[in-house]
Amino acid sequence: MEDGKKRMAVLVGCNYPNTAYELHGCINDVVAMREMLVGRFGFDSALIQILTDQGRGSGVLPTGVNIKKAISDMIDKAQAGDVLFFHYSGHGTRIPSKLHLKQVEAIVPTDFNLITDVDFRQLVNRLPKGASFTIISDSCHSGGLIDKEKEQIGPNSLTPTAWTNKLQPKPKHIEHESILSHLTSLTNMVESELGDHLRSLFGEGVSLKFRLPELELDKLFGPAHPDSGILLSGCQSNETSADMPANGSNKEAHGAFSYAIQSVLKAHKGAMSNKEVVMLAREMLEKEGVEGQHPCLYCSDENAKAPFLLWDHESNN
Repeated sequence: MEDGKKRMAVLVGCNYPNTAYELHGCINDVVAMREMLVGRFGFDSALIQILTDQGRGSGVLPTGVNIKKAISDMIDKAQAGDVLFFHYSGHGTRIPSKLHLKQVEAIVPTDFNLITDVDFRQLVNRLPKGASFTIISDSCHSGGLIDKEKEQIGPNSLTPTAWTNKLQPKPKHIEHESILSHLTSLTNMVESELGDHLRSLFGEGVSLKFRLPELELDKLFGPAHPDSGILLSGCQSNETSADMPANGSNKEAHGAFSYAIQSVLKAHKGAMSNKEVVMLAREMLEKEGVEGQHPCLYCSDENAKAPFLLWDHESNN
């Protein structure tokens, strides 16, 4: 950008090829988002890193450690006024919590080394003052993926509706039990908890959720407070996000939420607030007949009204 401020992005697409959990549109999602970031929002392509598990990326696999490192490196380079962006398209899951009634939301990297809501909270807390960090998570159970972030649009603010989709999309969801079974097959540790398997396989590279007791996590992060984290989630925490099938070619497959976001932005040339983008994406999914998927927004009151990716009409036209 001409003002010297940086716009940086990490884009992750996981299709899980040749597995029981295979998806088809996730890499398409982030490739299309890269084009929009450069063409619409003035991002430098050299400051955009793409991690995929099926080509069309940087060559870095989207493992749990690699994803967290890519985001962490981006935050390390950030200064006041910089715009940071993370787009994830892939499977999500929910993890039972021993201490709290709520379940923990997580994304599922290609190696199943889960990245949880407390990891995203820790990353957001490291952001320098005056920088912004927008996250789009097109995955199941993605509502609340930044721990303790304020809900602006979500299950408590709108009444869900249900509709019918004729395309029979595949949910971007892997059950906790399936993840446990997969990890057990790798560790051969019978009757062990999820965290035991992850620590055995990934050591210090596991989520903070499995490295620190929950009481310590509560003490570490404390109560919610206004910050610069902005989460646009593909669905509520108890819902699934759709991987839409292609009509004869996987080049046409896409995530329903990613496609809705990109379509909304293409249809509106001027600046749009984060809240407007999510509301219009909700409306589009309803019109398209996507069943039971309600995108949400989690951020401060100020950021709900702020332009998506701090888009500036004068500097981008």
